[in-house]
Amino acid sequence: MPKITRKTALWTLFIGATVFMFGAGQNPAQKKPVPRRDAFFGLHFDLHPSETDLALGADISEENIGKLLERVRPDYVQYDCKGHVGWAGFPTKVGWPAPGIKKDSLAVWRKATRERGVGLYIHYSGVWDGQAITHHPEWARIDEKGGRDPNNTSVFGPYKDGLLIPQLKEVVAAYDLDGLWVDGECWAAQLDYSPRALEAWKKATGKTAAPKKRGDPDWLEWKMFQRRAFETYLGAWVDALHAFKPELQITSNWMYTTFAPKPVDVRLDYLSGDYSPSLSVDRARVEARYLASTGMPWDLMAWGFDKGRDQGWSIKTPVQIMQEAAVVLMAGGGFQIYHQPTRSGYIAEAIIDQEGQVADFCAARKEASFKSRTVPQVALLLSAESHWDKSDRVFAPWGGEFDDLEGALHALLELHYSVDILAEHQLLAGQRMNEFPLVVVPDSPKLSEEFRAALLRYVERGGSLLLMGEKCARLFEPALGVKFIGAARSVNEELTTPAGPVGIGGEWQEAAPTTAKTAGLRYATRDTRKEAKTATTIVSYGKGKIGAVFGPLANIFFKGHHPYVRQFIGELTKELFPEPAVLVDGPPALDVALRTTKEGKMSLHLLNRSNLPLPDRYNFTDYIPAAGPITVRMKLEAKPKKVTLVPDGTKIKWTWKKGWLTAAIPQVHIHSVLVMN
Repeated sequence: MPKITRKTALWTLFIGATVFMFGAGQNPAQKKPVPRRDAFFGLHFDLHPSETDLALGADISEENIGKLLERVRPDYVQYDCKGHVGWAGFPTKVGWPAPGIKKDSLAVWRKATRERGVGLYIHYSGVWDGQAITHHPEWARIDEKGGRDPNNTSVFGPYKDGLLIPQLKEVVAAYDLDGLWVDGECWAAQLDYSPRALEAWKKATGKTAAPKKRGDPDWLEWKMFQRRAFETYLGAWVDALHAFKPELQITSNWMYTTFAPKPVDVRLDYLSGDYSPSLSVDRARVEARYLASTGMPWDLMAWGFDKGRDQGWSIKTPVQIMQEAAVVLMAGGGFQIYHQPTRSGYIAEAIIDQEGQVADFCAARKEASFKSRTVPQVALLLSAESHWDKSDRVFAPWGGEFDDLEGALHALLELHYSVDILAEHQLLAGQRMNEFPLVVVPDSPKLSEEFRAALLRYVERGGSLLLMGEKCARLFEPALGVKFIGAARSVNEELTTPAGPVGIGGEWQEAAPTTAKTAGLRYATRDTRKEAKTATTIVSYGKGKIGAVFGPLANIFFKGHHPYVRQFIGELTKELFPEPAVLVDGPPALDVALRTTKEGKMSLHLLNRSNLPLPDRYNFTDYIPAAGPITVRMKLEAKPKKVTLVPDGTKIKWTWKKGWLTAAIPQVHIHSVLVMN
């Protein structure tokens, strides 16, 4: 293990004494941090220290940190401890401290946060640890060709007990930490062919060889074995840290999100993830709606900076982050912002100003947003079964696996439906799917027999089901009232829509209606006088209806966002779900979410996505034009006493008649909430 210099050791003793002097219990009136389950707004700083850092902590000051904390007033701060490179930013005796530590930054942050009742968490990289592999090559993951991974450790090896657990115990005890935000874990883990992994595979299955690529026998079984192994690794270190300090609040970045859409089996205290710095609004729209369905405390992290093509990093405008934050707030979650201080630890004034303005924006909406609950309208399936099969990583959807999901979501949101994203296990739990008038399945190639049967029972009892693709439609062929003709084939044709023809491509299945009604046609050319083929159908099934699209329409919309395709989907959806609980007359750039506040008040969130950032050409924005006027009609059994627009306080005209509220909203700048009292 590396040596700690006498100077660093003396400094650590000094800071340790300072932390003790100002520690918990020294001031009975000191405010305690809120537990993470109740934390609404936070800040994140990481550095990923390396051997080139020669002045870590040199510019850390209580004055600078104090100014940040007083202006922003976060519930917690997550500060750097150890990044992917593996060098620790504090004077560890267990691992390898970065050689350029000049001042113990964590100690200064601990003192400043404790004095203000702010929780202190650390950013710590788990599976991804370059230094661990440099010093212990035998800890590395082995790839399918027998090569040693220079970055990622093996979850089958001794890394967990040899470094991760003892080092986390060390830092938790040294700084009396409130929690851990552990990065580089589920999304960094990759298929492992190390001797320990292969031995475990043989013990579990009796098989002496492991598949190496898609198409090999046992490929899915091998991937699921690796996924279970990661979860075992995660559960072991989480339980060890909870046993060490029971009140410690822990998460593993991106676990049990869309990256790992399964029941929460490890004893994490909250869920969290940092979404794309550039595809920020769009990625948050997916992640927030799924996380809100997990039943766990959760938050999402925005990057406070981004870069244009071939450019360095720049700070985003406050308005840009506000638009990102609103996506999270309208789903009931907590929000945090990620920045990097200078390499020597100074927080720039521009960062303090940006985070302060965004904190004010969020605080003004907290009462109407935080811990709100959905009013079920449209359930959009994130098929875990399909995801496990399509993704060839352990837990990382970075191969276009969710394009169909996002395309369907975007279309439904532009049509002003209130949408929740759920996986199979969530829809099956307590028969939750029965709460939703409409269930939409993007083109999902694999669904279990149990789930398919449950969906058909749901329709029989009166639910509506929309199948948006030939792959998932094929799974329900006997119930669709059509006869499939031949196999699906690649086409480049025209879809007729209420607004006009639009080009469509991809794999389409020819289907001849028997008892189903044709709901849309496609043609070989724009000459619609001939060669018509059925594109979509609707059929009655029990008390409900099933709509089927026989081609990749959600994917087509994702790739082009043609308004004619959206309108076509709207007409199809309207037949299946003619009376949603909310109807909005407003631009397609307006997302809605129908929810109840924590106190049970009916509320409608309105998000203006105008001028959202798009990667590599429009990464930054400082202007979001107001959307409006907007007319809202909502089902309400009783006439409300008061209708309020939060946080604007704008006076709005509203009426209530025969169970319907009609409200006229002059405009929405970024995010407003219509609250009924």
